Amino acid sequence: MNILIKHIKQLIAIDNYPVDRRAGRQMSEMNVLVDAFLYIEHGKIAAFGTMRDFKSEMIKEHGAIKEIDATGRVVMPTFVDAHTHIVFASTREEEFVMRIKGMGYEEIAQKGGGILNSSRRLESMGEDELFHGALERLWEVIKQGTGAIEIKSGYGLTVKDELKMLRVIQRLKEVSPIPIRANFLGAHAIPLAYKENRKGYIDLIIEEMLPRIAEHQLADYCDVFCDKGFFTPEETDTILNAAIKHGLKPKIHGNELGYTGGVQVAVKNHALSVDHLEYCGAEEIECLRNSTTIPMALPGCSFFLGIPFAPVRKLIDAGLPVCLASDYNPGSSPSGRMGFVLSLACARMKLTPEEAIHATTINGAAALQMSATHGSIAIGKTGSVIITKPIPSFHFIPYNFGSDCIEEVIINGAIAKRRI
Repeated sequence: MNILIKHIKQLIAIDNYPVDRRAGRQMSEMNVLVDAFLYIEHGKIAAFGTMRDFKSEMIKEHGAIKEIDATGRVVMPTFVDAHTHIVFASTREEEFVMRIKGMGYEEIAQKGGGILNSSRRLESMGEDELFHGALERLWEVIKQGTGAIEIKSGYGLTVKDELKMLRVIQRLKEVSPIPIRANFLGAHAIPLAYKENRKGYIDLIIEEMLPRIAEHQLADYCDVFCDKGFFTPEETDTILNAAIKHGLKPKIHGNELGYTGGVQVAVKNHALSVDHLEYCGAEEIECLRNSTTIPMALPGCSFFLGIPFAPVRKLIDAGLPVCLASDYNPGSSPSGRMGFVLSLACARMKLTPEEAIHATTINGAAALQMSATHGSIAIGKTGSVIITKPIPSFHFIPYNFGSDCIEEVIINGAIAKRRI
């Protein structure tokens, strides 16, 4: 069935010509149509414009067309969440309480919490149970407006369990109505069994994990947690070089806990993005300016852990294409609600609503190499859009952080309804 949305109060994030990403001042420019229409045919955006210019001949097929009256409503492209960890065994609310009592991220990790905690729990969980838990979370974020997503492994930390996680992501790809990119993050932490043998674990990643992942085509990207207490820039470089030889494109967790060289090694390896950047100064910004690597901030993590927010205002002012993602995971950002990411970006990082929306749509698509199909309203792109409830303007979306503004989510030209 094709969909015609009419009398849209504001149709936003329009691209009249192909745009891969928006950088610097471009992020503050929002193309908006008032009293607009949008026509989705065979799952693709086929036409849009103002109601004044609407003509019935724009609709090629007059058969099965569902008309939606969007009077008073905003229509925008679905979010692209370019950094998540939604395949996990269980939540970690006990660590939340530990932080309330004053423990820091590294102290909790030293006491057996953090990534290694998730790893222990995942080891004892079967693949089917892991899949069904992740599927629930996937549908949770779809209903909240996410129309494309990246999912990482990284809680396995053994050959068996990293492959198990990636197989779960593969199964999600097969049933998901939205596109999923799989990211191998075996270098998320050093497991306890290799505490005194870091090189042994890195060799395991390179010599056993990567060849098997490549053989079975289980991942699109390779990620490394390059930060204080985790992997050094030299170790990161070694792992990424091996991953590149197996056809996996690099991404990096970098500079969450300090100025640790993550940005520099990301740029050196032409990483698609470097994510976190809570510690990002003039040297890192200059390095990024001379690259194609996208700086990605994760404000939910900063909010939940009480750590600095990435200096995205400085990054944008330097002309860079900032991306924002949820970092949905059980330890440091237990939420995939991208609407709240918008609110944090505006309230705590001083982005305008225009900048925040581009950071969570077209720039998220760029970080996943999906700009040709997702991230903006453009002819030929996938017909995945959000229809809000009646609201004053699109500025209301990040402003009204305590309520859900979404009335309907359309994915590939169909109203999102779970069938499995």
